[in-house]
Amino acid sequence: MSENTLAKRMQRLGIGDADLEETFARSSGPGGQNVNKVATAVTLRHRPSGTSVTVQDSRSQARNRKLARERLLDAVEQAQEKARAAKIAERAKARRQKSPRPAGLKQKILEAKRRRGEIKRQRAKIEI
Repeated sequence: MSENTLAKRMQRLGIGDADLEETFARSSGPGGQNVNKVATAVTLRHRPSGTSVTVQDSRSQARNRKLARERLLDAVEQAQEKARAAKIAERAKARRQKSPRPAGLKQKILEAKRRRGEIKRQRAKIEI
């Protein structure tokens, strides 16, 4: 993904560079002397949402920074989509709860209640 594409994606999601907090640390794993001496691991945090990603895939800090931005945008996008889906589901639930039951279903429920009541009345003690 190019820098231009990343910038457009950040703009579309409403994320500015000021919203991001970037920290660097030494990586672990393969990479030899480079990862032992240079802070190539990148942790990127989106302050407003609190979403954080850490990338240490590459020996290059620049590559890790780019990967961190991509992954952070993926995570924020996913969180926004999840929130959008929850809002839609909530509206649908409210609409279902407000709508009246179909007449046939209401009749069926009332008939089942009557039968149940009759069974319970028959259990009553008989006075002698």
